[in-house]
Amino acid sequence: MQIREIAEELLAAQLAAKQIELLTTRYQGLDTQPAYAIAEALRDLRVTRGDRVVGRKIGFTNASLWPIYGVDAPIWGYMYGTTVRSAQVSHVLNLSTFADAKIEPEIVFCLRDVPDVGAHESEILKCVEWVAHGFEIVHSLYPNWKFTAIDAIAAGSLHGALLLGEPVAVDALGSDPVEALANSSVSIFANDQLREVGRGSNVLRNPLTALKHLVDGLHSLPGSTSLKVGDIVTTGTLTAAFSVQPGETWRTEISGVALPGLEVSFR
Repeated sequence: MQIREIAEELLAAQLAAKQIELLTTRYQGLDTQPAYAIAEALRDLRVTRGDRVVGRKIGFTNASLWPIYGVDAPIWGYMYGTTVRSAQVSHVLNLSTFADAKIEPEIVFCLRDVPDVGAHESEILKCVEWVAHGFEIVHSLYPNWKFTAIDAIAAGSLHGALLLGEPVAVDALGSDPVEALANSSVSIFANDQLREVGRGSNVLRNPLTALKHLVDGLHSLPGSTSLKVGDIVTTGTLTAAFSVQPGETWRTEISGVALPGLEVSFR
């Protein structure tokens, strides 16, 4: 198995927004650790091209989606200067740069400090500089959104873009931000039609728990790169992941926590 060659194939597919055959059908013995090694090599290739790592995405933190996609645990990948975009209030996005895109409403953190391994949610919150609502645009390099967790990890954990809403200071979230994040809800609309109401507790019981999972998981994975101060981390979808099409406008309304909603139009 040639880690760099696989990473080069994945990068070419990402840049061309084209789909490829599953890696797990072509490479016998591909499992979690080499899949993350491929993701690291993919990151190195992007950095060599001039991209800049700005944080991480955590995927499959909403356990209700596991049976749909055939996974059984969260995964994570990198985000870049070219994939994280400010989208305060509204944004227009061209879908031609993604392979079969879906939209996910998420809670996003920016780190003022790196949490300790094993820290509790309240301790992790002290390491957060600001909180925001975001839309992650995920896309599948594999046909029909059929893959294993191993395939998804190697392909950057399906990250396409993060549309980042207005950052809000932790103190502005209320007297108990941990509880507020767990009890918050997001209503997501497509062309003003309500599609689903999701809750903060859908994300491993709390978006802060998802961040804890990432910190602890990176520590336990050989060869992984640690988080750093200033990293942006998006914690996984609060609802189902919805397929999107040109001409659609999607928006959110949030309650239970002081974060503004977002709107994005696709072309």
